[in-house]
Amino acid sequence: MIRISCLCGADIAGVLDSLAQLRIRVFREFPYLYDGSSEYEKRYLQTYLNSERSIVIMAWDGDQLIGASTGLPLADEETAFQQPFLQQGFDPASVFYCAESVLLPEYRGQGIYRTFFEQREQHARQCGAAQAVFCAVIRADDHPLKPQGYQPLNRVWSHFGYHLLPGFTTEYHWQDLGETTETAKLMQFYRKKL
Repeated sequence: MIRISCLCGADIAGVLDSLAQLRIRVFREFPYLYDGSSEYEKRYLQTYLNSERSIVIMAWDGDQLIGASTGLPLADEETAFQQPFLQQGFDPASVFYCAESVLLPEYRGQGIYRTFFEQREQHARQCGAAQAVFCAVIRADDHPLKPQGYQPLNRVWSHFGYHLLPGFTTEYHWQDLGETTETAKLMQFYRKKL
């Protein structure tokens, strides 16, 4: 029986280690290819601890964290995520940033991902947001680590009402598998009006 729970703001500290380990595990997969570390995770997740309006929705199988979805008002996010919207004249206060949804492979296809999106959008509305956005890494179609038969999630996102925002990209840094340092990755934004 899968259990769903939520935490906001500084209360996220209680699940920080479990959340970090889940992110490291899931984001090793293509297209992120993230060679994660506890140090990177601590730095990255601090933004959510600092925002009173951040949220993490968690899926549990017993005591095991098997999935999580995070978000916060764009105004509380790092400048790299705000910049494309500021450049296009959007007020970050009207935008909720859906940071990520990570779910262990064996639990996919059971409706958990949909629950993540629905609960983040509900929280976004409570924060006064008029739209929800997220971004996804752009990888070359011929990337050498792209698995055979890989299917991007664009159709799933479209099904949930999220569509590509042309011209809205940013860069974010992390260390890829096989790399020795963090490098910039191009990220494409998707949006849903709430």
